[in-house]
Amino acid sequence: MVTGGAGGIGSAVVDAIAALGAVCHLPIREKSPRPPEGRLRFVAGVDLTDERAVGSFFADCPPLWASVHLAGGYGAAPFLETGLEDLRRQLDLNLVTAFLCCREAARNIRERGGGAGGRLVNVSSRAAAVPAGGSVAYTVSKAAVSALTQALAVELGPDAISVNAVLPSTIDTPANRAAMPGADHDRWPKPAEIARAIAWLISPQQTVTSGALVPVYGRA
Repeated sequence: MVTGGAGGIGSAVVDAIAALGAVCHLPIREKSPRPPEGRLRFVAGVDLTDERAVGSFFADCPPLWASVHLAGGYGAAPFLETGLEDLRRQLDLNLVTAFLCCREAARNIRERGGGAGGRLVNVSSRAAAVPAGGSVAYTVSKAAVSALTQALAVELGPDAISVNAVLPSTIDTPANRAAMPGADHDRWPKPAEIARAIAWLISPQQTVTSGALVPVYGRA
């Protein structure tokens, strides 16, 4: 299962996982149904900030091996201009979506997986590990994702469910290039590079790493 499959790194992650032979279940917010595309299975009308909608989506999923949570959002503003609603929006987009998906994915893996275990991967941010000014609400929300990841690694360890997170710096996407045309884009991590790190974290061969906050900074 992959959330945010159409986002900045989403298509690269989906391609990397599908290339390994997995079927990917993709919740999408749009309400119009979309037919399957090869190994991709779309489920329309899923609001990842809605507890009931997330629970229903995972209840309808087959037994899962891995759940990758890419959905999120970025908001920047000086601290003194950041309102409470700005903070709540960032917490909803980044923390609440990861929390709900981790919980329901863990329920699916534990109850349907026959004790085989599984993998959860969240996306935090370099900003959570190396905070900078100008995006406090985003930084706080991603720091919470990091804490969630490490807490779940301990709690879900007895169920053989590993929980890790990747921490990108600015990702080399067309939107980021347009927003920062003067930056050295060659130093930014590429979506395909981050996708390879995530594919390793969810692979059956990865048996010893849980609770890790993996830097994927590129050369930034």
